Amino acid sequence: MDTVQHPSATWEAVSNGIVFYRRQQLYTLPGKLPSIADYLIAGCKNGGPIALMRDTSKLVALGRGGPAFTKSQIQVYSPAGEGLLLFSWDQGRIVRFGWTFDERLVVLNEEGVYRLYDLQGDYQQFSLGNEAAELGIIDARIHENGLVALTSSLTLLEVKDWEGGRPLALANPGISEPPHSWAVIPPDQSISRHVEVLLSVDATILTVDNLESTDQRVARGPFLHVSPSPNGKFLALLTFSGLLWVVSSDFQRELVVLDTSTMGAEGRVNQVEWCGNDAVLVTWNDLVSLILPSRDNLSGETLRYLYFGATFVVTEADGARVIAQDVCDFIQKVPTSSVSIFRPGSTSSSAILFAAWESFVQRSPKADENIRSIRSDLAAAVNECIDAAGHEWDPHWQRKLLSAAKFGWGFLDLYNPTDFIAMGQALKVLNAVRFYEIGIPLTYSEYQYVSPAHLINRLTSRNLHLLAIRVSSFLSLKPDVVLKHWASVKIARSKSSAVDGEDDEVCRLIVDKFEKLGGGEVSYADIARRAWEVGRTGLATKLLDHETRASDQVPLLLTMKEDKLALVKAVDSGDTDLVYHVLLHLHKRLPLGSFFKLIEDGGDQLAPASKLLQVYAREQNREMLRDFYYSDDRRVESATLALDEAAQMTDHHAVMTAVNAAEKFFSEDKDRSFEAKMMNESVRLLALQQQYEKDSDGKTKFFGQSVSETIRTCISNGMNKKADRVKSEFKVPDKRFWYLKLHAFTAMRDFDALDAFARSRRSPIGYEAFVKHLVEAGHLKEAATYVMRCDGPKRVGLYVLCEDWRAAGRECKERGDKKGMEQLRKSCPNSLIARELDQLMASMK
Repeated sequence: MDTVQHPSATWEAVSNGIVFYRRQQLYTLPGKLPSIADYLIAGCKNGGPIALMRDTSKLVALGRGGPAFTKSQIQVYSPAGEGLLLFSWDQGRIVRFGWTFDERLVVLNEEGVYRLYDLQGDYQQFSLGNEAAELGIIDARIHENGLVALTSSLTLLEVKDWEGGRPLALANPGISEPPHSWAVIPPDQSISRHVEVLLSVDATILTVDNLESTDQRVARGPFLHVSPSPNGKFLALLTFSGLLWVVSSDFQRELVVLDTSTMGAEGRVNQVEWCGNDAVLVTWNDLVSLILPSRDNLSGETLRYLYFGATFVVTEADGARVIAQDVCDFIQKVPTSSVSIFRPGSTSSSAILFAAWESFVQRSPKADENIRSIRSDLAAAVNECIDAAGHEWDPHWQRKLLSAAKFGWGFLDLYNPTDFIAMGQALKVLNAVRFYEIGIPLTYSEYQYVSPAHLINRLTSRNLHLLAIRVSSFLSLKPDVVLKHWASVKIARSKSSAVDGEDDEVCRLIVDKFEKLGGGEVSYADIARRAWEVGRTGLATKLLDHETRASDQVPLLLTMKEDKLALVKAVDSGDTDLVYHVLLHLHKRLPLGSFFKLIEDGGDQLAPASKLLQVYAREQNREMLRDFYYSDDRRVESATLALDEAAQMTDHHAVMTAVNAAEKFFSEDKDRSFEAKMMNESVRLLALQQQYEKDSDGKTKFFGQSVSETIRTCISNGMNKKADRVKSEFKVPDKRFWYLKLHAFTAMRDFDALDAFARSRRSPIGYEAFVKHLVEAGHLKEAATYVMRCDGPKRVGLYVLCEDWRAAGRECKERGDKKGMEQLRKSCPNSLIARELDQLMASMK
């Protein structure tokens, strides 16, 4: 006989037996918690921990049973009553504390300073700014993704996310005294997608967002408690006289109006919280009352739950956790699938399927009859059994429901078992984390909402690495997050006992674990950073040696000031962008001499970095390139750079200075005496050109020209004596000088001067050069006058080049060259010239 309690045994019916609520005992807490009534408490949603701080407005009796701590301490407990964290607070009076979505405890003081504590006691500290510090914070409301603070000037400041960003001022509510009570609807629950603040002022409610403050013009106030539902669509408001008013968040629809003083409870109301989105919990000492709307009247329907002493309620998306002195319960509306199967007298297809499975187990023939009766709805019944299994807390009933679902799908032709497998995996994980030593009482709905990855993060934050690894493996998730957190904790715990060889041992342990469990894909960079942050530089360097991605290695090495190693790793990676990143970072941080010495000492290993630095400096920072060449004693490169810069200069003095510098660099290298001599001559030429420009009153430009160009310019401007001086000083050969004059006179079309020059003395270049150059310039007639001065055998061809066919014919006749005359006859351009050549040929006979 089955002795396990039936799921419906703890159900209580409302709405004429259509809806049921149940109270599920999660954990027993005898003596684990201090007296709840004497403490301020903040609960974390989604099965998270609770934080307690002594309420300084209450007297606490000494020697009372249970753990105790001073008023300046905050204690964090799991829902199972296991201590997770204890820390002292010395930063002024605490205004409010609460929890973020990722289970970090936010503690805000009156000066606007707030800290985010993880479950290891490490924290980040931020501030609401100088203005908030000067005004002071009198109250605040903390939600999972931010907070809203009320200053002493009665203005509101919002903090979005938890990155330490600058707080934003909300619209001025225009109130003259603090509100009686107030609450916040987070951005993800409000219609506007902005945070909304509800202030109980006098008899009305003010709604404040970032744009405006709106008076809702209600007259039931003032309100002692203001509580929005988890989805932000409804509000539960309790007046000072004890009237509970449940209304839509736009105040257009009333759901409940109930006088709580008629419920038989003694003392004041402690809390007004939501149980999911369907009911409200009102708590007193010894009593928790559940109130939900009724279709018959506005007074609603009520369920009473008795407790010993004070309680604390944490609203969840699908219910509410009630933490009492000796027990932790979960109150929720019974899910539809569970009601469908387990409600007494249910005739739903899922209830019949469950009954059929029980008959099958008992070998009763009634199983076949039941299956036949629901054959058309069998698939829906299977799905409902799977869903109901997710909402049951007892593994016994989970197995029964999943077995019934498996039994049912055996009669289906086609069924996708994906949901069944996913549910089995989810329940195995949930049962593991719900165990009292773990103490995370997640519901299946919350598990789907927060995701498995988030649950694994919560396990690692509690240092439950083994369970987190097993869950990751079971769900086929990467174990990177778990391994990194484990390694960080390992490093932090071993820092105080660091001795010789300790780094090697810790590094080996971490690497072995990463290789074994992470498949060699886990990045070591984050772990190395953690080691460096706790002062283990040697360990950080050893860990980075195992990092395969240079893009992760190098930034941390730079942060650790392992400059040479960072540059070597960047060069070895072959990533030029990464090398440039390191070079520019080092150039900015190190003295110039140290920077250059680092590169020079690297030798061939850092040669690529040296070349990349030169490429960058040549384009972006010539001054740095000049310094680099000088520090590395690169005389030739320094001289080349000086000449390159001189070529881009316009100032004459600067150009001469640069060339002088190049001469100096070349002269310091014994193998570059020729280049040094050339630089010396260049300086002399530039000085002479500068003088010539001065003599011409700047009308003629010489500066920067070559020797040949200078001579040509002199000749073109009638400065023949200056041209002769340049020829003499720079030892220009006669042949080049004659060519320069030939080209200059031709360009000037000064053929008389050219003829006079040609007759001045015997030409060292001959006269054939005159003919060919004049022909190239298009001066055929002038070219022909120089043919007679050329060698006899070449004259006929030169005349032809000048297109003087008759002179060519006469030359052939004078030389008696019949063969040449015949060739002229064949190649002449027209018949007129041909006849004349025929006459000359005839006269040769």
